[in-house]
Amino acid sequence: MITVITFILILVVLVLIHEFGHYYAAKKNDVYVEEFGFGFPPRAIGKKIGETIYSINTIPLGGFVKLYGEEYHENDKTEINKKIPKSRAFVNKKPWQKTIIIIAGVVMNFFLGWLLISYLLVIGIPSATGVAIEKVQPNTPAAQAGIRDGDKLISVTHEKTTKKITLSTDLISSANKYAGEEIQITLERNGEQKTINIIPRENPPKGEGSLGIVIEQLVETKKYPWYTAPYYGLVEAANMTRMIAVELLKIPAQFISDRAPQVEFSGPIGIAKVVGEARQYGINALLQLTALLSLNLAVINILPFPALDGGRLVFILYEWITGKKSNQNLEKYMNLIGIIILLGLSVLITIYDIQRFWG
Repeated sequence: MITVITFILILVVLVLIHEFGHYYAAKKNDVYVEEFGFGFPPRAIGKKIGETIYSINTIPLGGFVKLYGEEYHENDKTEINKKIPKSRAFVNKKPWQKTIIIIAGVVMNFFLGWLLISYLLVIGIPSATGVAIEKVQPNTPAAQAGIRDGDKLISVTHEKTTKKITLSTDLISSANKYAGEEIQITLERNGEQKTINIIPRENPPKGEGSLGIVIEQLVETKKYPWYTAPYYGLVEAANMTRMIAVELLKIPAQFISDRAPQVEFSGPIGIAKVVGEARQYGINALLQLTALLSLNLAVINILPFPALDGGRLVFILYEWITGKKSNQNLEKYMNLIGIIILLGLSVLITIYDIQRFWG
């Protein structure tokens, strides 16, 4: 029960901070905000304060800010349109104002991730510093190449491409990517660097991996003075955001090439399980997870996919570049299709989570 409550609290924070970004930017640009809601309709409770209805809805999987003139379908004969100047409609704002309003949610999610990471850097946060060999299994490519227990891995090179190894996933992804091809692994042994040629196996025995090694993620706790933490927090948040974006953008190519994606999808059930695991390590682990989820939410929302902020931004950029408003019906139906696809994916991922944990 505590895990469920914790998960809901994290979800509320992430949703509200995102929607507050849209809300605040809309208010600053004099757009009439009809409703600020947590969850999706039908509405459970709501209260009008000023000109805006603040509501809690029955489907607690997100939130929304309803802007007047946002969907291009308001009827000029309705009572509300008679009272609100057309200048306060979202559709009648300049493209740069619409852009600010649309990206404000993403900016707030990034800001939250940055803020939490900066705080954790002040009190101390575990950071990955490299990967070491814990054990070399006999009769494997690693054993044949001369890799030893205790070696620290520095980088992987394939032809002219070199990848630094900081996380265990850096090595795993490279070994899987270049399976069957010769790569060069640079490692450190007794203070000296060595380069070893090795060919990862394409179909290794179960439990051995393509190289035949057991690896250890090296971690150290980093602390920074409060006055430098925001800078290093920004760097860390930017690096994490870039990493998330790169892995997400790889997914379509991996599906086309019939290769399994190197990232793992999780819906509400999967995330709740991770929250439960993080809770066992204390509040700092939960804050670190919240920062990661917030940065994930920022990246996903800025993707140019219908119904997401990035998809809506595409239509605004079209208007900005051409000086013409986009086809209203096209945008309406594209957003509808996007919502259906996203809901379908949510159902599939939820089923996957259920099968993975209890199937």
